[in-house]
Amino acid sequence: MSQDNLARRLDQSSDDSRPAPHAVEPLGRVVSVGGSQVIVEFSNAVLSNSDTDLTVGAFLGIWNGRTMIVGSLCDISLHKLADGQQSGPATGRVDLLGELILDKPGAGYFQRGVAGYPKLDSPLMPIGHDALSIIFDTSGPNTINIGYLQQDPSIGAYIDVDNMVRKHFAIFGSTGAGKSSAVSVLLRGIMEARPSLRILLIDPHNEYAACFGEHAHVVRPGNLNLPYWLFNFDEMQEIVFGRRNDIEDEVGLLAELIPLAKNEYAKKDAASAGGYRISGPEGGRYTVDTPVPYRMSELIAIAESRMGKLENNAVSGQYRRLISRIQSVRKNPRYSFIFDDDAVGSDTMVDILCELLRLQGGGPPMTIVQLAGFPAEVFDAIVSVLFRLAFEFGLWSDGASPLLFVCEEAHRYAPADSKIGFGPTRRALSRIAKEGRKYGVFLGLVTQRPAEIDPTIISQCSTLFVMRLSNDRDQVLIRSAVSDAAANLLTFIPSLGTAEVFAFGAGVALPTRMKFREVPPHLRPSSEAGGNTRIAAGMSADRDLIASVIDRWRASTMSHKAAFEDDGSGDSSWRDDPAAAQPSQAPSAPPAYEQQRPSLEPPLRSSLLRRPITADPVPSQGTPSATRWR
Repeated sequence: MSQDNLARRLDQSSDDSRPAPHAVEPLGRVVSVGGSQVIVEFSNAVLSNSDTDLTVGAFLGIWNGRTMIVGSLCDISLHKLADGQQSGPATGRVDLLGELILDKPGAGYFQRGVAGYPKLDSPLMPIGHDALSIIFDTSGPNTINIGYLQQDPSIGAYIDVDNMVRKHFAIFGSTGAGKSSAVSVLLRGIMEARPSLRILLIDPHNEYAACFGEHAHVVRPGNLNLPYWLFNFDEMQEIVFGRRNDIEDEVGLLAELIPLAKNEYAKKDAASAGGYRISGPEGGRYTVDTPVPYRMSELIAIAESRMGKLENNAVSGQYRRLISRIQSVRKNPRYSFIFDDDAVGSDTMVDILCELLRLQGGGPPMTIVQLAGFPAEVFDAIVSVLFRLAFEFGLWSDGASPLLFVCEEAHRYAPADSKIGFGPTRRALSRIAKEGRKYGVFLGLVTQRPAEIDPTIISQCSTLFVMRLSNDRDQVLIRSAVSDAAANLLTFIPSLGTAEVFAFGAGVALPTRMKFREVPPHLRPSSEAGGNTRIAAGMSADRDLIASVIDRWRASTMSHKAAFEDDGSGDSSWRDDPAAAQPSQAPSAPPAYEQQRPSLEPPLRSSLLRRPITADPVPSQGTPSATRWR
């Protein structure tokens, strides 16, 4: 139906709800009216017309005086008469979504909700391209185009970027549904629309580095500096002890020693400009969770000094076990990015935050933290630190530099069962979900198992992108989380195609089925952690291949810092030949894995977004409330 016909129809008096002779033939009429649905009866002529595109999910209109009520057809059925000999009329249920109102002929606007319900026998009309354009074509500086409508591919799928980000969003979809590509499309659109927004992406499978090229700073083993003094006590306990239950005494001793080590470091650093001047009893002003530097070697020295003064062998044994455990993790080369006393020369918290949270202008606006390659035992602690640093900076800066925290595999960090998982990570994620928007810290959840996430966290996400989900528990949870009248559309989610999505909530004009645009092959997410597996008949491993595997195996248990060098530009790369850095030394015959250390990640592929992205610098003084993105 054209806009002119629609305008002429809406210009008629409100007491005449039947179509004019020149209007499109009605599809049927309203036979029952409810609070959020109406039941319609379709005409036999429409059903017999093969050109009529009438199927579940289609948008339909109901004339109601001078407005058109817009609804979505959620089911259709054909009834038999009592004698079973001939068919009765076909009926369907239509969810009421909103009203289409024209200010003047050929132009108008759409508003959610229904101010006036349709009358019985009101005509049911198809909604064509022009009417759909009024509803969905909301292009402008506040929207991003992520694809197209499933009902009309000529109309773009526009998302209100501010409402989506500021009120949190979530993407749900089974493996193979196109979830990762959807994340890349959304984040690239967000960066284009809001270049001053910083983005921190947790990438557990190392699959997003190729998607953003020079617009993302990739953090991986070898270039991450996350010193132990930034960890709070719960996180440090996770690193040192894991989740053992028989170490209460050692944990208590560690809680006493950390403030003392911080106090000792501050005394030696008191003369420096960045040092804290402390006073008071032993331990000073610092608590076990205060993020200030200290040296692990000094902590061990304090423990040994205390142990030497003890006569109680039982307590001495507790100190010995604690020191032994600390030394064990300190000497583990895989933990070198955490335990590096040589790097504790000054307070580097400013530099660490600037690098991880992209706080200084002129660089890439996004940080991608690639977790594959880090020890699996510390995944939760690393993510907990990142969540906490992001929230605390937003809190104490009063939202001076807005940040979007996107968490892949979110069900791992905030499980629905409070008895499993790492409590500090769960609390940190929950805090961002509940309070983050007040301080400019926004959340994007991505998961294939929404039923395993804390439902309280999901309830804080005002925009949901639901892709194909086959698990019944996941579908039930999504239905309970969606408050829109079109929640019945969720019955279709098991049959969605790849990259197809139902979008609900504050970021979209209407709950609708849309499809994400296709991502170019060189920009598609591709896992570097396990995406090279091949299956072929008759293949066997020769000795060279086995030796190469052993080299990679051994390299993965070494300190990454030894194989990493800074080229001076802020980016780093794996060194193929560590001996090349010292040409003056006489050649020797080191083991094979020292002669040539294989790369643990393939080289990054550069990519460009559609237009240049620049980042605004963070003001250096005061609380720049005028620059807040709110």
